[in-house]
Amino acid sequence: MKSADWTLISLLTNISRLFQGQLFSIYVNIAKIRNFLPKNDADKFIHAFVTSRLDYCNALLSGYPDKALNKLQLVLNTAARILTRTPKFDHITPVLASLHWLPVKARADFKVLLLTYKALHGLAPTYLSDLVLPYIPTRTLRSQDSGLLIVPRIYKQTAGGRAFSYRAPFLWNGLPTHVRDADSASTFKSLLKTHLFSGSYD
Repeated sequence: MKSADWTLISLLTNISRLFQGQLFSIYVNIAKIRNFLPKNDADKFIHAFVTSRLDYCNALLSGYPDKALNKLQLVLNTAARILTRTPKFDHITPVLASLHWLPVKARADFKVLLLTYKALHGLAPTYLSDLVLPYIPTRTLRSQDSGLLIVPRIYKQTAGGRAFSYRAPFLWNGLPTHVRDADSASTFKSLLKTHLFSGSYD
């Protein structure tokens, strides 16, 4: 079996343990005290013990198939239900949208794109900056095609399709020009979240 296959299996196993283990007990405890907490305090608990853990190193999840992310999405869905007291069988997507929470897949892409922006603006380690190379055309590009990156050729069926060196330029080139051209990291994060939110829920 290829090492990439073992990596995917290992990731799926860790996701399963994360969902079934420690986070489950955290959910039980938060659910017990939810009725005694104002929403703002409950939101802080959820962020401290759940969403912050989902977002830790989640750039590594970008490009993985939906199947690999399903249980993590269930973790996020459950957090939203507890926070908003949404019944178990009610549709959760409108709730996530009302909370302005990106789905797990979009959160992973957000992290990759933020790292890409920082790499392009000297705000990231050199080893990341060296992986994002500007596309230099042989002819003048249209304005909307400026600021593109070189996307390396890879076999998408392999782990190369999930590597930062591929995902970063691939995702970056799909952004609208006004997002790529943001003049600060804070502005970029705001524009990027709006863009990904629209793509996730509209």
